[in-house]
This record gives sequence, structure tokens and C-alpha cells, in this order.
Amino acid sequence: MGLYPEIEPYDHGMLDVGDGNRVYWEVCGNPDGKPAVMLHGGPGSGCGAAFRRYCDPAAYRIVLLDQRGCGRSTPHASAYGTDMGVNTTAHVIADLELLRSHLGIARWLVWGVSWGSVLGLRYAQTHPDVVSEVVLTAVATGSNAEVALLTRGLGRIFPEAFERFLAELPEDDREGNLAAAYSRLLESPDPEVRARAARAWTDWETAIIPAPPRTVERYEDPAFRMGFARTVTHYFGSDHFLGEGNDQGVVLRDAPLLEGIPGTLVQGSLDLGNLLGTVWRLHQAWPGSEVTVIDDVGHTMGASGVVDALVAATDKYAHR
Repeated sequence: MGLYPEIEPYDHGMLDVGDGNRVYWEVCGNPDGKPAVMLHGGPGSGCGAAFRRYCDPAAYRIVLLDQRGCGRSTPHASAYGTDMGVNTTAHVIADLELLRSHLGIARWLVWGVSWGSVLGLRYAQTHPDVVSEVVLTAVATGSNAEVALLTRGLGRIFPEAFERFLAELPEDDREGNLAAAYSRLLESPDPEVRARAARAWTDWETAIIPAPPRTVERYEDPAFRMGFARTVTHYFGSDHFLGEGNDQGVVLRDAPLLEGIPGTLVQGSLDLGNLLGTVWRLHQAWPGSEVTVIDDVGHTMGASGVVDALVAATDKYAHR
């Protein structure tokens, strides 16, 4: 099946969402088609041209955006003066609602990858009337247990890389919340401290999540690396801004709120986030959801089996 052919947007702009932030958005496909919004990962990765290709452009009005502080949105998180206090899950959900209203969309399909699945799930839980369906891959729910696994638990599987990861931190910070400790380094007034921390964080990410060449290349861009690391640690170190009770998972706890919204979860069998059974637990708690597991695939949206399953899902929902 594969991705749909490359396509260019027919409209784009910068939306003033307040707090001094302007969010980049674009629309492609059929102006009269079924609306779908594509939510990128990270947080802080930005939305690339490949996201345009997971929906049939003849059937869908496909909306892409760069979430606060990343991609073409301004100000960028790589700039030390950028206020991260106004970059939270609640802020980004409010941005989605502003964009939906700006584009005159009543309801849309929500598509998300990795962090985008956390965002998409929480958006659907808090705004169920505007979400027609949900399609997710490399699924996460943003629980503190998932963060602990990704920052400390996988150290047992990647001990050499974990030793290097810990070495960048002050000794007093090596026993607590590692993401929060890195976030503090990335807010240091010393640019050398920030630069070393950003490099150490992305080195750890590539150790635990084998990255495709494009991602590795992006990590070599100092601005992208800094903005990405700063944004990820800001969220990871702050309970994903999901509030009290996130040790066991606010999104998982509230999964029954998704009843009535059809959902498709596409997950690689080798995605290390599966060590917590997150996808299965979400599926069990979400009436009307379905799971497709792709063998021998990790945390990615680009493997052929994953692509085929995601495209099949959006095709199925195209005329619903």
C-alpha cells in the first residue's frame, strides 16, 4: 500500500495563539474533504512533509502544524529567552482549538505519533465532540511510569549509554527525576552547560530508539537539538502537565471518556514502551478501539508495515 504521493499545501499561515507565540499551520489535500489534523512527536520534533502522505488527498482536508516552540513556529525553544512556562499540554490543546476554529472545522480525525498520541488522546478526552476518529502509532500516554522507563529503566538494557547519560548530571541529581534534572541543565545561563546537556540527551534518545538517518541528521543541527531536548525534558520532567495522579497515568485513567470515538492503535512489537503494556491497557479501557501489532518493528511511524496499517486506517475512516 505505502504512503500517498508527495503533495504541497494549498494554504498555510502563522496563527497568533497568545503568550507571544505564533504557530505555523498548513492545509493540503481536498478543501472539501474530511478534516484530519496530524500531531507530531517529541514534544518538539515539528511536522515534516511526510505527515501529508498518511491520508488520501482526494478524500481528506489534511491539517499540519508545528506545535509551540518547534519547527516553523515562533519563538523557537532553542532560543534561551523563550518562555517555556507557556508551553504545556493545556496550552497546546488550546492552540488546536484556536486552529480548528480559525479553519472553520467542526470535527476532525486526530492522527498522532509518539508524544502526538499523548496529545491526541488528551485532546479527545477533553474535547470529544470535535473528534470524529483517532489514529495513533508509536503509542504513549505520558504517564510518569513511561518516563521512568525511558530515562532510567532502559539503563539496564543499554548500560554503557546509560553511564554516559548519567555522567552529564551532577551527582546529587542522579537518583531523582532524570528528565527534570536535564531540564534544569537546559535552563542554565551557561551556554556550554546547555549545549552539553542537549547533546547528552539526544545521544541517549538515539541509544534507546534507533533513529532513521533523517532524525540523526536533525540531531546534528544545534538549534534543532537544543529546542528538542529543552522541550522534551520540560514535559517529561513535569508530569507532561497532566496534573496529579499521573504516576499511574491520567490518560489511561480517563480512557473510558473515549467511548464513542472509534480509534486505531498501530504499534511495533519491538517498541520498548510496550514493556509496560501501555497499548494493551489503553485498548482494554477504550471501548471501540482496535490494535494492530507490527512484528519486528520498534518506535517508528515509517516502517512499511506500520505505514500500511496507518494508511489502511485513514482509508477506512475516510467516508465515515
